Order: sequence, then structure tokens, then C-alpha cells
Amino acid sequence: MKKLFSIVLVLAMVLACSAAMAEPITLTYAEVNPVEGTVVGDVALAFKEKLEELSGGEILVDIQASGVMGDEKTVLSNIFAGDTSVDIVRISAFALNQYGAEKSVFLTLPYVFTSEDHYWNFVESDLAKEFLAEAKEKGMPVTGLAYGEEGFRHFFFKNEVKDLKGLKIRVSDDPIMTGMVSGLGAAATTVSFGELYTSLQSGVVDAAEQPITNYLSNSFQEVAPYLLKDGHTLGTIELIATDSCFAKLSEEQQAMVQEAADYAMTVCKESVAVKQDEAQQTLIDGGCTVIEVEDKTPWQEATKAVLEENIAGMEDIYEQILALQ
Repeated sequence: MKKLFSIVLVLAMVLACSAAMAEPITLTYAEVNPVEGTVVGDVALAFKEKLEELSGGEILVDIQASGVMGDEKTVLSNIFAGDTSVDIVRISAFALNQYGAEKSVFLTLPYVFTSEDHYWNFVESDLAKEFLAEAKEKGMPVTGLAYGEEGFRHFFFKNEVKDLKGLKIRVSDDPIMTGMVSGLGAAATTVSFGELYTSLQSGVVDAAEQPITNYLSNSFQEVAPYLLKDGHTLGTIELIATDSCFAKLSEEQQAMVQEAADYAMTVCKESVAVKQDEAQQTLIDGGCTVIEVEDKTPWQEATKAVLEENIAGMEDIYEQILALQ
């Protein structure tokens, strides 16, 4: 019996040592923008810090920023095709629309949110939880973790203009953005994010749109120094985890990922308030012309058709969002 006990004790020690020496799990986090100076960069760093802390180092996060893993469309296409090289992705909140998500359409429609406080009321509501759950409910290979934002999106131009009529404006490959820009009298032109700087520089497009922090961090003011603050949509973002990511984690570790995502979005809320003001001042100090749109009524009227078309059959959800003001 004594000998048996000794054997069991030795085995237990071996197993304990093996567990202690086990390699940590590394999760790859994809981000199209730079980490430095951006709200989404702060989100990535906050997620990494919190998850590594919660897991006691059992899970590490490798942030691949500045589009190293490809632009948003490429990363998502690869995931849906079965690629497992990315585990966590920061996407635009409307990006899953093209794969069958319906509810998230409200997060990209023009002039839905009247303020950032209005949006954060949504983020903290049960309605947001329903939106996040939609991807998994529809059988997509991803799990929605949390929502955040980068600030309102604005147009920026190579040359000073009074309106958008006749301009070639870069948009993402999204029918809502295309419809919105067309409603404003411009020609929507699809260009990948990684090619936007050179497309502005060479005249392939006359203008584009981004949250102000991304405008600055990608140095777009160097080739398009006129910023028109119309705030047509809010730069809503979402963190998602791939099925292949969760497959290599225990339920306890999956819960840590969720907690880290929730924490990252509290950091997002604080970061966006500070960084927008800092970015605008930096742009002005650098000679960028910043123009405020005082009356957005004409803009709202011009984009009303794309709004009504996309909320058809879901008017009740639209009313629920408006009620959160």
C-alpha cells in the first residue's frame, strides 16, 4: 500500500509539473488600423492586458495591427472559408450583414444615433445582446462578444468643396454606404482600405469617410486636408471570436475572453471621448481645414430613402433604438 501511495504521489507530481510547463495558448487578434493613437488600438491593448491577467498567463494575445492579416473583408472571407489563423477580430459592426446578419444593419444606417450617449445606451441594453447573438443563431462560425465605437464618421476631401455632388467617394463594399453616398449626389467607389491613401493621392477618388481618429492615424490629411464633420453614421465596432478560437479554450477560458471583451469596451468608451478631441486639435494645428455641419436636416432628407429601405419589416427595432435616447 505504501509503495502504491508513493507511485500515485509521483504521478501526481509529474502531472502537476507537466501542467505547469504547458505552453500558453496564443490567440491572434486582427486589427486593420494602427494601434498607436487609435481608439481601436486602445481596445486591442485593453483586451490583451485583461485576458492575459484573467488567465494568469495561460492565454496570450498576439495583436496583428495595421492590416497585417488583411483588410476586414479579407479576414472575414477567410474565416468563413475555414481559415483558422485569426482568433479575435475587431470589425465594423455592420460587417456581418453580408453574411446574413439583419439586426446589425441599424448600426450603420445614417443618422440613427443622435449622440454617442444614445449609442452607449444601446450597447448597455438587452437589445444589444440580441444583436450580438444573431451571428451564432444564424449558424455563422463566429461569436459576437461586445460592441463599441470609434466616434462619428465624417467625409474628407482632396479639395475644398461645398457639397458632395459629382464627387468620387471611396466607400467600403457595403450597399448601405453606397446608397447613402449616392443619395448625397456622389459616385460611390469601392476601394480597399489599404489602397485608400494612394487612391486619394492619385485622384482615383476625390474623398472618403472615416472616424476622425482613423483619419489622423492613417495620415489621410496629407492627401485630403479638408474634413467635413457631418457625422453621417457612428463608427460602431464589434469584437468577435471565431469558432476555431473557442474550440481550443475551456468554458472557463471562453468566459475570460468575454470578460476581457466587455472590459475593452469600457476602455473604448473612455478613449473615444479623449482621442477625438485630441485628434481634431492635432489636425487643426497641422493645417487641416475642419468644417462643422451645423444643420444636418438636408443630409438626413437626402439619405432617408436608404434608411427606410433597410428598416422595412423591422420598424419595431428602429423604434426601440430611438426610445433609448
